[in-house]
Amino acid sequence: MSDSNATNFTNPSTFIVLGIPGLETAHIWISIPFCAIYAIAILGNFTILFIVKMEQSLHEPMYYFLCMLAVTDLVVSTSTLPKTLSIFWFNSREIDFSACLTQMYFIQCFSVMASGIIVAMAFDRYVAICNALRHSTILTNPVVATIGLAVVLRGCMVVLPTPFLARRWPYCRTNIIPHSYCDGMAVVKLACADTRVSSYYGLSVTFLVMGLDVFFITVSYTQILRAICSLPTKDTRLKTFRTCSSHLCVFLAFSIPALFSILSHRFGQNVPLHFHVLMANIYLLVPPMLNPIIYGLGTKHIRDMLLQLFTCKGT
Repeated sequence: MSDSNATNFTNPSTFIVLGIPGLETAHIWISIPFCAIYAIAILGNFTILFIVKMEQSLHEPMYYFLCMLAVTDLVVSTSTLPKTLSIFWFNSREIDFSACLTQMYFIQCFSVMASGIIVAMAFDRYVAICNALRHSTILTNPVVATIGLAVVLRGCMVVLPTPFLARRWPYCRTNIIPHSYCDGMAVVKLACADTRVSSYYGLSVTFLVMGLDVFFITVSYTQILRAICSLPTKDTRLKTFRTCSSHLCVFLAFSIPALFSILSHRFGQNVPLHFHVLMANIYLLVPPMLNPIIYGLGTKHIRDMLLQLFTCKGT
C-alpha cells in the first residue's frame, strides 16, 4: 500500500479511488439508492431488449434505436457502478492503471454513442410525423444499420485520443483519484505536466459533438411541433404529441444532468467536491434507470406487451 501512495513515480501501477470525498461515513447509506437504481436499470433495459426481440410488430426503426440505447445504458452503468459499490461495501479502492483508462474510455465512448442514438431517434420521429407516407422507404433496415454503425464509429473514434493522451502524462504528484470512478478530468488533474491538450480536446468534444447533437434534436423537434400544430383536430394533435413526449423526456433526462455535470466540473471551482462526484454519478446512473421506465410507460406498444407478459405469467 505504501508503494501505491508514494509521491515520486511517473507510471503508477494502480490508482486509489476514494469514493465520494467528504461523505465516507455515509458510503453504506449512499450505496442503497445506488444499488436500487442499478438493479432497476439492469432489469428495465434487459426487459426492453427482450420484448423487442420477441415481438415481431416492434421490429421497426424506433425500437431498433431504443434497443441500441438500452445497450449503451447497460454498458455505461456497468462500467462504473460495480467498482463504486465495491468501494462503498468493501473499501476496495485500488484499480489498475490500464483498467482505469479503460473504464474512462468506456464511459466517455458510450456516453457519446447514447447522445448519437438520441439524435437518430429524433430523426426517426421527424420522418414518422413530417413524412409519414415515406417513413418505411426512408428508414429501411439497411439505413438503420448504417446509422447505428455511424453512431458506434463516431463514439469510438472521437473518444479514442483521450486514454492515449492520459497514458503519456507523467503522474508524479499522487495516484489518489478523489472520485468514485475514473473520471476523465479527475485523472488528467493528477498529471504533473501541461495537460491543456487534454482539457481543450475534452471541451471540444463536449461542445462540438454534444452541442451539435442538441442542435439537431432541437431542429427536429421544432419541425415536429410545427407539424403537430398544423394538424386539424385537438385529439389528433394530442395523440401525435404523446408519441414524441417519451423521447423528449429521455432527451432531457440525458442532456440536463450531463451538461450540468461537465460544466460544473470544469468551471464550478466553488462547488463542493462531493457535489461534483454525486452529480457525475447521477449523470451516469439515472438516465439508464429512467429510459426503460419512460418508454415502458410512455409507449403504448411496449406497455401493452408488458401487461400481456405479466398477465400470461399471472395466469
